[in-house]
Amino acid sequence: METLTNIFTAINGVVWGPLMLILLLGVGIYLQLGLKLLPIRKLGMGFKLMWAGRDGKAGAKAEDGEVSPFNALMTALSATIGTGNIAGVATAIALGGPGAVFWMWITALVGMATKFSEAVLAVRYRETDENGYHIGGPMFYIKNGLGQKWAWLGGLFAFFGAIAAFGIGNTVQSNSVADALASSFSIPHWLTGVVLMVLSGAVILGGIKRIAKVAGKLVPIMGIAYIAAGLVVLAINAEHIGAAFASIFTYAFNPHAAAGGFAGAAVMAAIRFGVARGIFSNEAGLGSAPIAHAAAQTKNPVRQGLIAMLGTFIDTIMVCSITALVILTAPVWLTGEEGASLTALSFDNALSGAGQYIVAIALAVFAFTTILGWSFYGEKCFQYLFGTRSIMIYRVLFVLAVPLGAVAKLGFIWLMADTFNAMMAIPNLIALALLSPVVFKLTKDYFDGKDVLPGEDLNHDKS
Repeated sequence: METLTNIFTAINGVVWGPLMLILLLGVGIYLQLGLKLLPIRKLGMGFKLMWAGRDGKAGAKAEDGEVSPFNALMTALSATIGTGNIAGVATAIALGGPGAVFWMWITALVGMATKFSEAVLAVRYRETDENGYHIGGPMFYIKNGLGQKWAWLGGLFAFFGAIAAFGIGNTVQSNSVADALASSFSIPHWLTGVVLMVLSGAVILGGIKRIAKVAGKLVPIMGIAYIAAGLVVLAINAEHIGAAFASIFTYAFNPHAAAGGFAGAAVMAAIRFGVARGIFSNEAGLGSAPIAHAAAQTKNPVRQGLIAMLGTFIDTIMVCSITALVILTAPVWLTGEEGASLTALSFDNALSGAGQYIVAIALAVFAFTTILGWSFYGEKCFQYLFGTRSIMIYRVLFVLAVPLGAVAKLGFIWLMADTFNAMMAIPNLIALALLSPVVFKLTKDYFDGKDVLPGEDLNHDKS
């Protein structure tokens, strides 16, 4: 086991190292420039389309898909808004200093173009399986967009995704919930695991329609509640907000000296941890979210892309920023704390006695919805590899893994899942770069008023 751990540690150091972060940012910048900053310019239009897409109509006729465009976004958000928004932000600040937050924001602004492009390609190159459901994502836009000779690359993505889902989207999440509820409410780990298994099983076994329906209710409610609690804390700490913003911009480009229990951080540390935690939170470039968007009730790839890009904005610019400002307006981050405990202590600093419970409940709900979202991602990857009949097998195995994660020591599982999570990005980024002309042309055609064909009208070679 020690040898295996060392191997995965070495691989992890590469796949989450500077080259990968440069690749993620590089492809994102290229797409953002190629789209002439359209994801930023059309942010308001994206929110309008999201609101119009609540009932699945979104202004189009004869829509095809399983879930409304709004619920497709909520399903994607259910998988991204999770431990990264609470523990990940805290870790970025603890290791990279306040400047890490600036680089998280940059990652989000760049990632909006990546997420837009992923969703455009997902709808453009999606297929209909033998059950009549729409399926898509990187494995399908690799196979159908780049051709059969690239199908092996799509297979690699599906393999990495199916495994990563059990870690980053399942056992790691249930373990985080169990830890949070045990420390705040003294609930045994095993009990949390059993309850999570029953709740997640009731949703997951019902497939994408049930997952999207639950996500469409839970994600907005919990997201708004968490942001509201954060705004209350910031109102209490109002006098420190200016200094918090100043520290974010100052230390994004200047090293932060050691202070209190904080060990200090170089500019490269701010960039590294800001970008890495930003990507970990919003998943732009990893290729997970387009799997959900491929199931949207829309015939227009660009319209769904405009909705999809909001996931990165909401996750990082809104939710992560609230966590960051709560931490930076409290003195706790200078004590050397990190992870979810730093976020909890920062909330507690302003809301004495209640802060830790707010964070524990938020973490539990966010992690639960992450399990739901990633179950669908893993299922579609598994289906790509082994066919439609394998779906129920995967769902059952996924649900049974939930309580195991709650009671297990996850050091190696976390390492393996984190590694495979990053390795999903490699095939996806290759496809995004090679298929970028398609994204640019479809986008231009849409805004020129031309018809844009959805994937199911392209007569893919299903062999």
